[in-house]
Amino acid sequence: QVQLVESGGGLVQAGGSLRLSCAASGRTFSNYAMGWFRQAPGKEREFVARIHWSAGSANYADSVKGRFTISRDYAKNTVYLQMNSLKPEDTAVYYCNTVPPSARYWGQGTQVTVSL
Repeated sequence: QVQLVESGGGLVQAGGSLRLSCAASGRTFSNYAMGWFRQAPGKEREFVARIHWSAGSANYADSVKGRFTISRDYAKNTVYLQMNSLKPEDTAVYYCNTVPPSARYWGQGTQVTVSL
């Protein structure tokens, strides 16, 4: 019954910003880390960022450190990814999931395209 729905992607120029949202339904994730993953054309899906739902501690891939910030909203049961100083290499479909990810939670993702 659990479902994760991503939103907020779009087309931006290099140096721009976007904020992605991941709304969860069916359960809470108090004892989990939640995270963002991405898959660029022709590449495998990779880890981007994670946050522990209760503790709030966060970790990031080296490629996005200093540019992306992950956060969560308890009332809305939602995790966010604030993306600043976007680069063309950030272009990908972005997904949310538990960390480590569960196959049953993968959704459709949201497309982020960064142009020069």
